[in-house]
Amino acid sequence: MTTLVIVVIVLALAFDFLNGIHDSSNVVATMISSRAFSPRVALGVTAVAEFSGPFLFGVAVAKTIGHEIVAAETISTLVLVAALASAIVWNLLTWYLGFPSSSSHALIGGLIGSVSMAAGFQAIQMAGIEKILLTLFTSPIIGFVVGFIVLRLIYILAWNATPRVNAFFKRSQMITGVALALSHGANDAQKSMGIITLALVIGGYLQEFTVPLWVIVMCAGMIAFGTSVGGWSLIRTLGGKFFKIRPVDGFAVQVASASVILTASLIGGPVSTTQVVSSAIMGVGAAERANKVRWHVAQEIITAWVLTIPASAAVGAGVYWLISKFF
Repeated sequence: MTTLVIVVIVLALAFDFLNGIHDSSNVVATMISSRAFSPRVALGVTAVAEFSGPFLFGVAVAKTIGHEIVAAETISTLVLVAALASAIVWNLLTWYLGFPSSSSHALIGGLIGSVSMAAGFQAIQMAGIEKILLTLFTSPIIGFVVGFIVLRLIYILAWNATPRVNAFFKRSQMITGVALALSHGANDAQKSMGIITLALVIGGYLQEFTVPLWVIVMCAGMIAFGTSVGGWSLIRTLGGKFFKIRPVDGFAVQVASASVILTASLIGGPVSTTQVVSSAIMGVGAAERANKVRWHVAQEIITAWVLTIPASAAVGAGVYWLISKFF
């Protein structure tokens, strides 16, 4: 393999590792905050499920990222290096600040910026971008609505239940928490798979866009490793700053989030786990009592969402311009 293809693979795996720390904490936040699991158990169970997700639900998202944004013949591997580098820089910055932005937005923004700088905006396939932006920006709204509805349905079905029902919701999170982790692995790990496979096509190592098994194993394994390390600052932000989460709240958030993310994964739509989980938490809180939700924290996170794509696109363009001077 050429040096640049190897660099793309290394950066993609680094991105997956940071994604595991940065985004997968969203998966375990409600498990821990509702005291359904200890942090160690929650992270371990989630890591195993994250690894299994792509094998169980396919690689449709990888095909969207690597095949529908830009044609392989119009760019070089240097573009992918710049896109990954910009996404990693943004993730490290927001992780350091404890700011739950989106790794998905960062990667998409970095790719748009680097492609535009290298080959012009016309090289971007707008049909693919429209599909991606549609799923990225509608999924949080759907997450909020589904979270709201799920908790209201639970209240209707369990209106005369005793407080002992909390034990049921704690135990049920063994299933719903794993489902959420599987859906996250089936969506987020595939983004790096798409980038690596695109690099292999550009480099002439693959004749058509088909994700190799070794790419699936490496990307799924790296995001699982990142999950096992855990992102404690973000866990605290998502798990406790919106409102105090009870077992029934954690159950509702996991059902809502897993449903949205898994559906998107099956149709090839990349989504932000951060956004979906955060909006589901707000929807569940609003279903109980609107003033229970700490909306100022939500406002901070929404600000980060809005800034991520343009900021990472600017960084991607800048990184490409800089490294193109040396290669």
